[in-house]
Amino acid sequence: MSEHELGPSFSLLQDERTVAVHAPRKCHNRAQLGIRHGRMLGFAALRRPVGNELESNMKQTSLALAMTAMTLALAACGPTTENTATPEAASDQPAVAVPPQAAKTDNPIDSVLVGAWRSDADKARDSYRHPAETLAFFGVKPNQTVIEINPGGGWYTDILAPLMKSGSYTAAIPADTSSEYNARGNAKFRAKLADNAEAFGTAKVVEFDPKAPSFGADGSADVVLTFRNVHNWVGGGNAEAMFKGFYGVLKPGGTLGVVDHRAGAGADPAAIAKSGYLITDSVIKLATDAGFELAGQSEINANPKDTKDYEKGVWTLPPTLTLGDTDRDKYVAIGESDRMTLKFVKPMSDKIFEQGTDSAGRPADKQ
Repeated sequence: MSEHELGPSFSLLQDERTVAVHAPRKCHNRAQLGIRHGRMLGFAALRRPVGNELESNMKQTSLALAMTAMTLALAACGPTTENTATPEAASDQPAVAVPPQAAKTDNPIDSVLVGAWRSDADKARDSYRHPAETLAFFGVKPNQTVIEINPGGGWYTDILAPLMKSGSYTAAIPADTSSEYNARGNAKFRAKLADNAEAFGTAKVVEFDPKAPSFGADGSADVVLTFRNVHNWVGGGNAEAMFKGFYGVLKPGGTLGVVDHRAGAGADPAAIAKSGYLITDSVIKLATDAGFELAGQSEINANPKDTKDYEKGVWTLPPTLTLGDTDRDKYVAIGESDRMTLKFVKPMSDKIFEQGTDSAGRPADKQ
């Protein structure tokens, strides 16, 4: 058999030279290693034929050994694991295998919002009041000390009291003696707490004097919240005193969260005085005059459908619907009012320690 019959990769020579390997240059060294292995298997004997009678057998043996050498050489040109670096992992993948992780626990408020103690009607109002988003904006955490001012019928109490089980929830209500209306409302609110004692845990109630409000020991609360109440205090003439009380009970760095009905830009204060709507800047001023800093505003509770021009004010809209069946569908379609959502912070350097100032940082009256 001629050397051409062995194929294009190898040529068998009849002297002491080894098989010529026609392989890429980068494989040369490993190919030569394969050929040397061929010699160890007996390939070197091909150059010493013994007699003509063995020539045929030796050619067959030569072919077999040549093929063996070719196989070894080709293997040498193939992939090798010697000194091969592990490819760097893709940037968005872990370098090592990570065992499956347990699913993250749901936000605690998720289970609260579907609680059996909440009525279907109250749950339906979540789409207008966005409690989860609102409390997240205010930074409320379950282990904090939270005071809710004037909770009314307790719509937010149904959420805050069970949410704050590992912290503290206090409802601050106007004293029974302040008015018969407040006394009746307070009785209903206390009954609500008693009926839901298991869900509400250690929820507490504190009464305050609307004319000289105090909501607890100075610097004792992490968060003070009030929902749709400032317009009542502005109408009652005690808004400044209320905000001063908020400032006093909060810890330095504590948060005041305010939600209320928002008047249109450029609204006339006199014209909206009895509408229930407030100018946002006027609410901000109440807070900053008391010593707070504005930390943020959110459009979470905005409602662009609210035209704010109703004869009966904000109470024309749900949930009050003061006009009864008159244009009821129209007002239901609008939904609840457009609302400002404001976050204030009590400065860490409490101005109460500055000489000659009161708890709101204002110059103290001379004795």
